[in-house]
Amino acid sequence: MKTCRGTLIACLGWGMVLLGATAGWGQSRTALEKDRNRLVDQVILGDAITDPRVIEVMRTVPRHEFVPAAQRKSAYFDMSLPIGEGQTISAPSIVAFMTEQIQPQPGDRVLEIGTGSGYQAAVLSGLVREVYTIEIVAPLGHRAEKVLKQLHYDNVHVKVGDGFQGWPEHAPFDKIIVTCSPESIPPALREQLKEGGRMVIPTGERYQQNLMILKKVEGKLVTEGMRPTLFVPMTGLAEQRRKVQPDPTRPTLVNGDFEETLEGQDDTPAGWYFLRQMTVVTAADAPSGQRYAAFKNADPSRPAVALQGMAVDGRQVKQLKISLHVRAEDIRPGPNRGETAMLLVVYYDENRADAGQRTMGPWRGTFGWQVQSAQLDVPARAREAIVRVGLFGATGRLWLDNIQVEGVKGKGYEGKRTEPRQGR
Repeated sequence: MKTCRGTLIACLGWGMVLLGATAGWGQSRTALEKDRNRLVDQVILGDAITDPRVIEVMRTVPRHEFVPAAQRKSAYFDMSLPIGEGQTISAPSIVAFMTEQIQPQPGDRVLEIGTGSGYQAAVLSGLVREVYTIEIVAPLGHRAEKVLKQLHYDNVHVKVGDGFQGWPEHAPFDKIIVTCSPESIPPALREQLKEGGRMVIPTGERYQQNLMILKKVEGKLVTEGMRPTLFVPMTGLAEQRRKVQPDPTRPTLVNGDFEETLEGQDDTPAGWYFLRQMTVVTAADAPSGQRYAAFKNADPSRPAVALQGMAVDGRQVKQLKISLHVRAEDIRPGPNRGETAMLLVVYYDENRADAGQRTMGPWRGTFGWQVQSAQLDVPARAREAIVRVGLFGATGRLWLDNIQVEGVKGKGYEGKRTEPRQGR
């Protein structure tokens, strides 16, 4: 049985947010440190991470040591990367955010569910007294333990097992980080968190999750914050108890008209995640309802995007029929290839490897609200997809509303084909 499939499903659609980085196998230590510092300066600090201890550890932990050699060239891009066994290493921005949210203290004992590559545990190692981390995929767990020992992260303890049960022998824990998504918080983790302790955990339906920031007060977990996200599922007992399963024969988006926002966050749309330079606007000119999405970017190559995942089985669904309302103002492509305004669908196979991409657009210049539609073909090996919309390094302003996706059969317009690229 599997419990946790490791780390976050790609925060990227835009992908290589860190332009100019050159990390790769065989590089000098100086070059790798330069790339790592560029990542922190351009991405981590840009994501409003302020804890100086977290910032410093992100500058020092060698992420390239936790990815396969073939992925090292991308180690210091803000993207998740495949690490084998159908799993991924989380994007650095997510690791930094989750780490800061638990407010790590030098005397803390922290439980991590979903060891994956060991990178998150290594980040925690320099901030707390002890790290206890659980990975259900045995090859990953053993590999991570070996790398952590080789790099002398001696206060990290690795266990292969079902994270749904926590690690009762070493409970209670001051902090808990969960890097995979159950439908609800496992009872064992509630019990094993110390009074006054903090937990960060993504919960919800398979493709509709919120990253919950919680504190234990008088024996109960109190929500202190949340934001939309998309993590791989916690499997094993957690998956057996899941009540709502996605239907890959009926792919669809939720909240495509951006009418639903998070409680207390009127500019944050429910269902959409990895929001960059994007807000929800409430206005009388909304083509559908009262709200729409607004993207704005003034810096070439900087992303202004929103993402949403969905299940889609390419053996049964041959195309995605997509329709939307779009408006643009002074949109200009960025200096690099692919830096434009568009809707991008990235497909993944049953092992979460890239299965191809299709696009709708690009949009340029200035024009008023228009209704546009397209039918994008679905690769036969696709089992899930991430829809990504916005300004992918282009400058200007883009507004979108009433984005609808429907699975259909038959042939038609196939959209622009692009080569699969690694990372999610």
